[in-house]
Amino acid sequence: MLKKGTTAPDFSLQDQNGNEVSLTQRLQNSAVILYFYPSDFTPGCTKEACAIRDIHDEILEVGLDVIGVSPQDARSHSSFKTKHKLPFTLLCDPDKRVIRLYDAIALPPFNVRRITYIINQDQVIEDAICADLRIGRHEAFIKTAIELRASTQSGNENASLLLKAIQEIADEDEEIGDDEFKAWLIDPVEEEKE
Repeated sequence: MLKKGTTAPDFSLQDQNGNEVSLTQRLQNSAVILYFYPSDFTPGCTKEACAIRDIHDEILEVGLDVIGVSPQDARSHSSFKTKHKLPFTLLCDPDKRVIRLYDAIALPPFNVRRITYIINQDQVIEDAICADLRIGRHEAFIKTAIELRASTQSGNENASLLLKAIQEIADEDEEIGDDEFKAWLIDPVEEEKE
């Protein structure tokens, strides 16, 4: 996972409609929540996408945009977006070039780690979380980021407490090492109940 405070690598990928989308282009309008996920239509990826969909209005209200990235093609992304009424952009990375750039490559059978980055308009990574198996952690991370942005925009004195909370969420789910990930593949644990 790329570190907080580093420059987010620029990229350009095709979206669900076949249009080229670049990170710098999207950052001209707002900060971005960039999330990587293994595949369209799998239960975990669907749960994550729908959780983001359900808080999308709140995300927009605080000046954030959402982009999802996975290896599937535009046809798959378009079907996934339509079926689940996803209001955000899905980008196609079939050769996993951007997935590798953002250190989101995983071992088979998943091939992509579940990582969420918050990138500000200066193209700097404000924070990130890697929680391969605990999908609900991504939603909690994004909700806390929303609260933090809303608090700082309104001059709320509790912003430092929210910043600490978002860091605690990110720290709780430190990146799983390859040995731990391999062990999970052999003996999967039940996903955390929310």
